[in-house]
Amino acid sequence: MAIQIQELSNAERILLAEELWDSVANDDHLFALTDEQKELLNLRLAKYIEDKESGSSWSEVKNRITGE
Repeated sequence: MAIQIQELSNAERILLAEELWDSVANDDHLFALTDEQKELLNLRLAKYIEDKESGSSWSEVKNRITGE
């Protein structure tokens, strides 16, 4: 029996979407980092620990992305 998505209420569709997302997000091997990515993240973390004032604030990053 197939689900007729349009027959579901908005709340039911939101719950279905959440369950679908959770089923993908909980599959760790789909989002596994490469050794290179882990190394880069560790380097960035070390730089942050060394100088917490380095880097950009969220508002600065957002402005660069959106061009505001």
